[in-house]
Amino acid sequence: MKAFQVGLCSIWLSGFVLIALSLYVTQRLPSLNDRIKVSKLNLGDLGKPRITIFSATSPFNGSVGARQSLAIRSWLALSPQISVVLFSQHPSVVSFAGDFGSRVLVEPNIDFTFLGTPFFHSMIARSQSFTSDIFVLIDPETILLNDFISTLSYAYELDRDWLLVASSRNISHFPFYLDEAGKRWLRGDGKWMRTQELQEILCQSRQWNHCKGRMLMAWNSGDLPLHAGVLPPFLYGKGIHNNWVINEAMSSDFRFVFDSSWTISSFHLYDPEPWSSGVVGNSKVSGIEMRSWEYVGNSHIGALYGSLLYQEANYSSLVKLLKCDRKYIFFNPTENFVYPYGYQSSFRLWKERILHPWRKRRIMACIDGINSLEKIPDCSLKDHMKLSAPLEFSFSLESLLPFIADKNKTIVLAVVGYSYKDMLMSWVCRLRRLLITNFMICALDQETYQFSVLQGLPVFKDPLAPSNISFNDCHFGTKCFQRVTKVKSRMVLTILKLGYNVLLSDVDVYWFENPLPLLYTFGPAFLVAQSDEYKTTGPINLPRRLNSGFYFARCDDSTIAAMERVVKHAATSGLSEQPSFYDTLCGEGGSYRVGDNRCVEPETNLTVYFLDRDLFPNGAYLDLWRKKNVKSACVKKGCLVLHNNWISGRLKKLERQGCVQLLGMGHNRETRRKKYLEGASKDTEFRRILGVSISLDISLQSKNIFVRILQQVGERSGIKMRFLHLH
Repeated sequence: MKAFQVGLCSIWLSGFVLIALSLYVTQRLPSLNDRIKVSKLNLGDLGKPRITIFSATSPFNGSVGARQSLAIRSWLALSPQISVVLFSQHPSVVSFAGDFGSRVLVEPNIDFTFLGTPFFHSMIARSQSFTSDIFVLIDPETILLNDFISTLSYAYELDRDWLLVASSRNISHFPFYLDEAGKRWLRGDGKWMRTQELQEILCQSRQWNHCKGRMLMAWNSGDLPLHAGVLPPFLYGKGIHNNWVINEAMSSDFRFVFDSSWTISSFHLYDPEPWSSGVVGNSKVSGIEMRSWEYVGNSHIGALYGSLLYQEANYSSLVKLLKCDRKYIFFNPTENFVYPYGYQSSFRLWKERILHPWRKRRIMACIDGINSLEKIPDCSLKDHMKLSAPLEFSFSLESLLPFIADKNKTIVLAVVGYSYKDMLMSWVCRLRRLLITNFMICALDQETYQFSVLQGLPVFKDPLAPSNISFNDCHFGTKCFQRVTKVKSRMVLTILKLGYNVLLSDVDVYWFENPLPLLYTFGPAFLVAQSDEYKTTGPINLPRRLNSGFYFARCDDSTIAAMERVVKHAATSGLSEQPSFYDTLCGEGGSYRVGDNRCVEPETNLTVYFLDRDLFPNGAYLDLWRKKNVKSACVKKGCLVLHNNWISGRLKKLERQGCVQLLGMGHNRETRRKKYLEGASKDTEFRRILGVSISLDISLQSKNIFVRILQQVGERSGIKMRFLHLH
């Protein structure tokens, strides 16, 4: 009996020890919130993820068009869940997309440079307006095979927001094509071939460039942004931007960033000319000669924004998604860690005791084989961002004119200094909204010139522009204003002599509609200008009431001769150019006036016509700027433009135009402003929770303020975040 009691106690004691040991081991296991979790069963009811592929295409012409067509058809062949959005404004792209129905859309509403290069940040922003489970950004000539779908399906199951990148292989020859149905790959002789066979052939003759090669990026539609801060205005396909996003995403640590180059078969044909020719209107732009500034500009931007110049994350340190023994695993090459598919905790590759030895050997052999095949260099871009090359166009005024002018050989010209760069961009955005592309910028200083280059604007420098232009004190009546305005008439005369009509518009002129169709109704030997008369009744051509901030001049002999007289008069005047316009063309005291709205200059026989103020109101007419709803009042009256003058000072102009919602892009500014404020509020709260601090390194250099934003991720104790632990 005693022995029985001892045995029973032993059993109870053993059970207690086992329970305690079980609790201890459970506590030692990593929390589910602290790692990537893969669910094999729960997602079956959710269906396959919707995948939207975004790409910026060139026109579908020649060999480039053929390569793009093959690539896009390869995407569509992978799954009916795939839809494609092509960023382009070219008619050939619209024609191509029409053959695929609703699966291929053309999106023209992003920002392009005047040469047609899309802005990377605009592409990313526009992609977010679409509804999808997974977003993919890819080069338009990159061909995809079936493992693209299986990789994204696996990534879709990860229990954390993620960003996936994959480098594209560069091959010199690809003698295969898709059948008419776009389902099967065929050899040159028309025989069908399996996808696996095609992958094996590609693996034998591939060249990989992780640093500068073409890359696809994919991310899930989660709540977290790709990275902290703003995405600067990189030009797409011109270097730096992919590595910049990877670096900022890794530094921000909002999303799990990993490299899927080994699990996604993507490739493109070797292109011997990385700088492909651009097309503007009906003119060709030669590649190497004209386009190097785009790469230099991206290097400048990459150095100015974010932390890439100071804290560069090496591409080789990215966690790799591999497929070994038909199972997906994550591999950290820096720490030598492996995370197998369906296994919840990480293990050190060389010290694992849980896996069977044969399983571990197979994983080790797989990784060793990959490492021996693909040696990834450390992709440092710091040298590229310290380029000594100046940020200069290869365009002169003479070479820009044929690219920019419309079919009537007309140019819309703005002459602007750096202090007015905000109003310049508001003016540019408004013209783009009206589909007006024949505008040019004359930069009064180097800062404006470089700013315009980075914004992709057609800009040229005036070599004779005055120096020491005041940043805040260059408004009407100042000596600075007098010097600056004389540049405008001189540049207009130069362009007229080159054979082009000119519509001169100050950047503080808000355009409601395109005025050119109306202005074209005035024939040769007419110069039409805005009237500065503020009285609602009486003549509008009284002395000194010709506004030289908005006028249209044709390139005929009478106009050129008259403009020469204006420029000569202004050069010897102690006033601005505006009095020179009136005194020369309408006579001192208005001696050449004819009726209430025109003048006739007797020597050149040029007629000066003062535009109807209901259509072209100045800043004092009818107190339009004081209306509760300025836009509604102007539209009701039929205004084509509204001049933000009769107010002194740049800041007051900005305040007035901003307060009435006429400063910015398009018609729905208030909605965008509210969304921005809401987003900023959410971002501030998000940063507060995460402990993100922002430090601003502000250096003042004459008129420039350079702001660099560096983020530091604080401690996350007590916060439930799902991370992939690497130790």
